[in-house]
Amino acid sequence: MSNDAAARWYPRATLVAALILLAALSRLLPHPPNFTPVEAIGLFAGAYLANRQLAFVVPLLAMALADSVLGFHSGMPVIYGLIAFNVWLGFRLGPDPGAGRVAGYGLAAATVFFFVSNFAVWVASDGHYYTQDLAGLVTCYTMALPFFAYTLLGMAVYATVLFGGMALARRYQPGQLSA
Repeated sequence: MSNDAAARWYPRATLVAALILLAALSRLLPHPPNFTPVEAIGLFAGAYLANRQLAFVVPLLAMALADSVLGFHSGMPVIYGLIAFNVWLGFRLGPDPGAGRVAGYGLAAATVFFFVSNFAVWVASDGHYYTQDLAGLVTCYTMALPFFAYTLLGMAVYATVLFGGMALARRYQPGQLSA
């Protein structure tokens, strides 16, 4: 590895390790429900990590590490799929997005997460918590609205920190963290 390649690789490797640690720890520390950086990290990893496989590994590994402590559950395939969807959205967002695009994609990611994950909860309830009709689905979504508020707030805070932090870092250290 040349010195130039090494100089670019180490900040990127440090960033990846820090993201995994941040996401895993955030799920283990006390926090409001759904107020974690995992979704924003998925979006960020997709936007900034040139290695697309690594972009998927970062948030999914963070989830798996935290779930190994918190416990595994039947909804994991849906949740992990939605995190992977955020990475895919990050690919579409690109490596130099403006604040408006980050906000729009963050809102889209959080909204898709809300509707798909709660649809899965409704289906999995099999009539135990929610009736398996339109009224039950509406009740499920209504009961989940407070969680959605925290998801939106978490996305706003963590996307601002991640994307804003990267914009500042790239401004003051151009070339070190180039996409």
